[in-house]
Amino acid sequence: MPIYITRGRYSAESIKSLVAKPEDRQQAVRTLVEAAGAKLLNFYVTLGHYDFLVITEAPSAKEASAAIVAAAAGGSVTDVETTEAFTSSEAKQIFTIAGKAAENYKLPGK
Repeated sequence: MPIYITRGRYSAESIKSLVAKPEDRQQAVRTLVEAAGAKLLNFYVTLGHYDFLVITEAPSAKEASAAIVAAAAGGSVTDVETTEAFTSSEAKQIFTIAGKAAENYKLPGK
């Protein structure tokens, strides 16, 4: 099943709430992800440009995206970015397919 990595930032209001009343958000994230039809593999709070990283397994990008759209709709998260991740063996398959497709690709101006 596909793996999706989502990064995002807490809204200013969410950070204010978490500072006033700290809580472990992993179970809340798990409940939301499962309600969207996906499985939470891990949830991390991160430093830097993004405040969190969520790793999910889902049948498709629709389920993976639905959970984060629900969180964003509530105003608790912003600047969300989701990426599909591939294992190295899946990447090898992608590169093999790309190599075959490249044989049929005409470069611009050629």
